[in-house]
Amino acid sequence: MSSGNDPRLPSAAKPFNRLPHDAPPELPVDYSGFIAVLCAVVGVMFRYKLGSWLAIIFCAQSMVNMKNMENDLKQISMAMMFAVMGLVTNYMGPRPSSSKT
Repeated sequence: MSSGNDPRLPSAAKPFNRLPHDAPPELPVDYSGFIAVLCAVVGVMFRYKLGSWLAIIFCAQSMVNMKNMENDLKQISMAMMFAVMGLVTNYMGPRPSSSKT
């Protein structure tokens, strides 16, 4: 290859400097999703019907106000599963037997 036909100027070449990569913007905390998880766990662990119903309500609120699709959907689906599991065990599960002595 002859360098006489090359239109590039090696003296004008500048090294590439990568621009600093900015961190993704911080999203506000989804308090309704967090409260939904707490209420769902309370509903399952302590067999509180109110906790499971509140978890479903907070799941719906969190789903409506969803900002980050991937992370919020994981949290909402977990809370919804706990809430449904709590309702199923509370309404259809075995009744605690009362022992008379």
